[in-house]
Amino acid sequence: MRALIDLLLQYKHWLVFILLEIVSLLLLFSYNGYQKSVYFTTANDVVGVFYSATSSVSSYLNLQTENKMLEEDNQRLMRENYQLKQRIAEAKLDSLKPKGLPPYYNIVNAQVVKSTVHKANNLITINKGESDGIKPEMGVISSHGVVGIVYMTSSHYSIVMPLLNKHSMVSCRLKGTEHFGTLNWQRESPYQTYSTGIPRHAKVKKGDVMETNGYSAIFPPGIPIGVVSNIGDSSDGMSYLLTVNLYTDFTTLREVSVITDYIQAERIELEEKADSLNTES
Repeated sequence: MRALIDLLLQYKHWLVFILLEIVSLLLLFSYNGYQKSVYFTTANDVVGVFYSATSSVSSYLNLQTENKMLEEDNQRLMRENYQLKQRIAEAKLDSLKPKGLPPYYNIVNAQVVKSTVHKANNLITINKGESDGIKPEMGVISSHGVVGIVYMTSSHYSIVMPLLNKHSMVSCRLKGTEHFGTLNWQRESPYQTYSTGIPRHAKVKKGDVMETNGYSAIFPPGIPIGVVSNIGDSSDGMSYLLTVNLYTDFTTLREVSVITDYIQAERIELEEKADSLNTES
């Protein structure tokens, strides 16, 4: 305590000076408007700088937490985006199955990886094969209608003979009637084919819909093919030669479905047995 008193006595002049300076400043800023405004402005600037520095330090310290939250949000959005893409893909593939397809038919969705449209015998390659349950002589359709028939297969790919092939023969009928014929392509246009065999007594008009008749074990009845755009006579004059505008656009075809007929093997076996019977008396 004695040392403190000695220190105060030693520096009493400085202490008195400092005290008088403080009192002078208080009186100056309390009773003079200009000095008072300068003081508050300077004080506010100092406080603002202090708070700004404090905020920057606080933001830096919280940066790790914010980054973690952003990363979690990013992962959540990525999951949601993937789920939406999956749903869109599923909806798109489901849309390939025509309405009214009988329940004993199933489909295998596939993508076109190669195709031609201007050759005499066009072929289509799809990215599904034997490992996916696809076999030759299975029907191939799009979301709009008939595409063709599986011609040959490997483990993971299949070759499809489309309607745009001179060797293609698909049974057809006029929608709403039992008049049937056969589709034949004549290499004139990738958008058209021809139907022969419809008898001349059939009532045909432009705009009539051509569809599968279900007489084969490849396509079920009622799968749309196209619409009649022109009515002419066949070479023998006994039937019509109908120009059919195809529903399926082969120039932009990317998604197809292969029809799996679970009763096909049973039907073929029974028909072969019937053909082998000797019916001669």
